[in-house]
Formats: sequence, C-alpha cells, structure tokens
Amino acid sequence: MNRLRPWMPLAAVLGLAGCASAPLHYYTLMTPAGSTVGGAAAPAPYPFELLPVGVPAQVDVPQLVVREGGQGVQPLDGQRWIAPLGDEVRGALAADLARALGVADMSGLPGNGQPRLRIKLDVRRFESVPGNHALIDAAWSLRLTGGSGGQDALACSSRISEPVTAGYDALVAGHQQALAALAERIAATARAYETGQNPACPAD
Repeated sequence: MNRLRPWMPLAAVLGLAGCASAPLHYYTLMTPAGSTVGGAAAPAPYPFELLPVGVPAQVDVPQLVVREGGQGVQPLDGQRWIAPLGDEVRGALAADLARALGVADMSGLPGNGQPRLRIKLDVRRFESVPGNHALIDAAWSLRLTGGSGGQDALACSSRISEPVTAGYDALVAGHQQALAALAERIAATARAYETGQNPACPAD
C-alpha cells in the first residue's frame, strides 16, 4: 500500500482538473445583424439617446439567474452573460430602438443644441424560468432635450412575458424577443410624443 501513496496527490490534482474543465457558455441579448424581419422604418423626427440601464441587484451578476420552484433562484455558474447585464440590456434595446425609430442612438455624442429624445429605462424584474417564460418588467420615460424644449416628460411602465421552450438558448431568445417588443412599444409612443402630442402609455 505504501507504493500507492506517491500517486495519491497526483490523482487528486487530476480529479480537480477534471472538475475545473467544465466549459463555460456565454450569451448575449444582442440579436444577430440582419435578423429583423421587415423594411427600414421611416425616420423619427429626432435622434435619441438611451441612458445607462438599471437592473435588479439579484440578477446583476455574471451568471444567468433562473427561478426554481415558488421562491428559489439559482445562479448558473456554467451559463454567463458576455457583458454586465445592464450593458447587455442597454445595447440590445438601443439596437432595437434604432431599427424601430429609423434614427441613430447618439448616446455619448455632442448634441450641439439640437433636439434629441432622451430615453431612460430601469428594469424592475428580469425573470428567467427555463421551459416556461422570460419576463421583463420595466419603468421608462421620454424627454425631449435641446432646441426650444418645454415639453413635459412622459413616464410609463411595461411588463412583457414571452413563452419559452426548454434550454438556455431558448430562454435567452425569449428575453431578446421581450426586449424587441419593449422597443416597439417605446418607439410607437415616442413617435407620437415627438410630434408634440400627449400620448397615453401603451397597455400591457
């Protein structure tokens, strides 16, 4: 038995290496370029800027966080976002808004005093239930800046739930669809708001 002892530490190291070699899977909320169906939208009156997006602390982690049972949640160590979740939501929503409004996101660029639509979004719930649904509940607001101004800000909220099949790819795709639907709601409201109307918030 003494002959086996020198091999025991090596066996332990190899065992740990095997455990540590499980692959990590990375996901993004950005949809592939050219995947949107339909033609380009007629340009809205003004460009927009989307402010940094806030997300709930319990999902603001590198891992995908899924809901289990009635009250439990589980971060998945092997399934991760490619960037912080707030940045992922903001990037995907900005791209969806640019398509829906037909104008560019001018965030971080000088406005030179020209009118610009400022959009603020705070995600209140970002719920992931594999094989069931992907849900986004968010508060958002619109405000025209630059130019003559004078128009009151509009504050709304939206709750969007997309059914999903089993698997994490389907879950992430569900969140992509929810963000696209949210962008459509914001864009439709923004087009009326930018013309000086006082539109009602879209119904869920």
